[in-house]
Amino acid sequence: MPASKNSKVHLVGGGIASLAAAAFLVRDAGVPGENVRVLEQLPVAGGSLDGVRAPTRDGGHVTRGGRMFEEAHYVCLWNLLETIPTLDDPAVSVRQEIRAFAAERPTYARARIVDGDRTIADASELGLDAHDRADLTRLLALPERLIGARRVDDFFRPHFFATHFWCMWRTTFAFQAWHSAVEFKRYLLAFVQEFDRLHTLSGVRRGRYNQYDSVVHPLQEWLTARGVRTDFGVTVADADFSGPAARRLSRLHLRRDGAEAGTIELGEDDYAFLTLGSMTADTAYGDGTTVPELVRDKRDGSWRLWESIARNAPDFGRPHAFCGNIDETRWESFTLTTTGRLLLDRIQKHTGDVPGEGALMTWKDSRWLLSLAVPAQPHFRDQEEDTYTLWGYALSGGVPGDHVPKRMDDCTGAEVLDELLGHLGFDDIADEVRETTRITTVQMPYAGAPFQRRTLSDRPLVVPDGARNFAFLGQFVEIPEGVVSTVEYAVRSAMTAVYHHFGVDKEIPPAYHGLSDPEVARSALRTVLA
Repeated sequence: MPASKNSKVHLVGGGIASLAAAAFLVRDAGVPGENVRVLEQLPVAGGSLDGVRAPTRDGGHVTRGGRMFEEAHYVCLWNLLETIPTLDDPAVSVRQEIRAFAAERPTYARARIVDGDRTIADASELGLDAHDRADLTRLLALPERLIGARRVDDFFRPHFFATHFWCMWRTTFAFQAWHSAVEFKRYLLAFVQEFDRLHTLSGVRRGRYNQYDSVVHPLQEWLTARGVRTDFGVTVADADFSGPAARRLSRLHLRRDGAEAGTIELGEDDYAFLTLGSMTADTAYGDGTTVPELVRDKRDGSWRLWESIARNAPDFGRPHAFCGNIDETRWESFTLTTTGRLLLDRIQKHTGDVPGEGALMTWKDSRWLLSLAVPAQPHFRDQEEDTYTLWGYALSGGVPGDHVPKRMDDCTGAEVLDELLGHLGFDDIADEVRETTRITTVQMPYAGAPFQRRTLSDRPLVVPDGARNFAFLGQFVEIPEGVVSTVEYAVRSAMTAVYHHFGVDKEIPPAYHGLSDPEVARSALRTVLA
């Protein structure tokens, strides 16, 4: 029986999944905004979609990750954003602004891959041989139940991992060879339409600013105007379930500033949607003279909540499959805040990429597997005049660098900048860049956790069978055919939960299937088999 529109709904976690759920509750289910409450342990909403002032002594700006959107696959996200007005013009939706920005600054990377001698490679040459293509075909043909918990490198020879295709795919989506072969297959199917433009990333869509300023802030303003309340600094430490097989959620246990802060008792008509786990849990920051800590003891509570919940029923998932091996799931990013255009202009001269159009460039032979993006400027709404930002990350920070003989994990921001400058080769301007650049490094223990090897039962359904008044949201739920670590996945989980429990008489947009389009299928096959 659908929920009452007078139900109170508690959303645990203030990431995009909960914010989207709040919007769907108000927009599509007719729930009064004042009946919707978001509980977030951080002082800001948005979860992994961030863009803030760096919380370090050096200052500057920082984003932890770069979340790229895509036109065909992100159907639930576009459904949400087409009704959210921008901050600058209430007559323009966030969706319209992203479309306009894509036309104004179309993505077309001219330096997607850089070789060890600093020359720009022809990334359109994917490097796949007949054996690689056969292995790809075999993986795509296998049912997920037969793939099981096997790794990507269980299906391919070493040659595949030396190709341009793998270099671009892994750095675009942050895959590792030990990640789930099922997730790799899902990504191949979801983004098959990108095969023939993988080397240019011309299918990428971005907001005018970083993901917080472009998406989260407008969405939160829209929710606040409709009465939705967000309680910051509140951690949900545990949840009590009742009834046969734990099918009803009855109580939430709260903590604030490390101390117990009471409980929320759920009435007969009340609901709770809980975000499970977090890619950015226990993030630590460093600056020019400090090294970000690699936190291993689950301090912020995101994973501990799921671990506690999972004890209630076998279909509530197995969080250890995703958070149990930090050495496999961690990676580090960095944001540069520079005074003056010196570095941006030199990169543009070297690559031909205007800021905001080049997307991602990767030094494929670098030991850290270093990648750099130069976004359109300003990238932050409050960015100072004559200040510019760049973002980068590395997938292999546990080994010594090529120019700095230390693991990235042990490097200060100044040393990370030295490694980057070494790969750029701009020796004549290196000292001036150092003097005019503030760098914020970001260590994320669980950034790669969604891709970890898993079985079908390791992630719970958004709405477990028989669940009366609760649902699970985010990157660690099971959505058939969905691709984790995307904003689309989180928003789809929110739409699924709201539409199910509140009987919304609207169709959830079906997932895009590129291979069902003959032209897309032909183009992809032509690219991969060439």
